[in-house]
Amino acid sequence: MSRTRTERLVNLVICLLSTRRFLTAAQIAATVPGYEHDPDDPRDHEAFQRKFERDKAELRELGVPLETGTASVFDAEPGYRIAAREYALPDIALEPDEAAAVGIAARLWQHTGLAAAASSGLAKLRAAGIDVDPHATLGVEPVVTVDPTFAPLTAAARDRRTVTFDYRVPEGDAPTTRRLQPWGVVCWRGRWYVVGHDLDRDATRCFRLSRVVGAVKATGKPGAYEPPAGVDLISHVARWSGPVERTGRATVVVRPGRAAGLRRWAHEIEPGPAGDRMVMHFADAEGFAASLVGYGADVRVLEPPEVREAVIQRLKEIATRHEAASAGMR
Repeated sequence: MSRTRTERLVNLVICLLSTRRFLTAAQIAATVPGYEHDPDDPRDHEAFQRKFERDKAELRELGVPLETGTASVFDAEPGYRIAAREYALPDIALEPDEAAAVGIAARLWQHTGLAAAASSGLAKLRAAGIDVDPHATLGVEPVVTVDPTFAPLTAAARDRRTVTFDYRVPEGDAPTTRRLQPWGVVCWRGRWYVVGHDLDRDATRCFRLSRVVGAVKATGKPGAYEPPAGVDLISHVARWSGPVERTGRATVVVRPGRAAGLRRWAHEIEPGPAGDRMVMHFADAEGFAASLVGYGADVRVLEPPEVREAVIQRLKEIATRHEAASAGMR
């Protein structure tokens, strides 16, 4: 399933979960990103109907309880909604490592443009006078962001367009310009990489997104190339990055009985009245800070200063984004 269709389906689910009344196809088309069309154009409207029918079938195949009905006896056109009581999962008990895995997956999903599109759709519903549950989209609020180059690189990989960008390597002072046919963007050990064919070197290369300097520019027409069939992007990044050398040393304090996943990395654990003091080794201060932030107030960094400052900076960024998101929903 394409990324565009995936986002459209999730937006559709959010829309239908956020109202207690049945929404007609016309109301959905005016609300959900991806269904924009001219209803007065027969061909355009027919294309929308085919798309909507495919999406409804897809949701039902996925087990989403899509209901059909009318808001009142005077409505001639049927509408659609999702019964929250049937859609919601029962209480699930997770082990600490399972909960950590779910949390990581949720944070990776939340960084996409999905949250903004969902908020836009809910605003349109309210403007149309449709009752909206204000708590229905708490799970899609943006919590973590990625590098600014993430969106243009994933778009270029999807559209098969060549990109150019300036790239700085650790051993070099000045960035160099690269021309790449991107195959995809993947996350490896907490960092994002783009993999593709380097036109200047005529070879497969991967680039860390955090080392891209300035803007990414797409050139040429879409569909200009085709990635190799069955290429494993993660394996390529793993071979390129090599083994991790954890030469850094950090001391953190963890609340008793909390942060089970973090405790597995500890080299020393000393219980104390204010919490367990743990000594941990890390490879990169920024990446290590990103993993600590996920544990919130359960973890406090004592040293080194660069890890402590990196954690504080990330927490400030998260707080700022939440304040901005809350202000935008008012």
